[in-house]
Amino acid sequence: MSSEPLEIDARGLMCPLPLLRLKKALVSVEVGERVRILATDPAARLDFGVFLEQAGHLQITCEEHGEWLCFVIEKGPKTS
Repeated sequence: MSSEPLEIDARGLMCPLPLLRLKKALVSVEVGERVRILATDPAARLDFGVFLEQAGHLQITCEEHGEWLCFVIEKGPKTS
């Protein structure tokens, strides 16, 4: 298991691209590993929240950095 999260820069992309990038990243990591995704799309909070709840993944943090957000997501045991 990797100690550093996989980082995805989705800044400047609008819905649904940040969510699609997150989904692709989660496929490439093992259960329990983390993905850090940077986004400027204001819809990312809602889009990620709904997806994570349905897919069984866990949002560890969501930090605001001026005009962009940094999410840290841990892959859960479900494969959706």
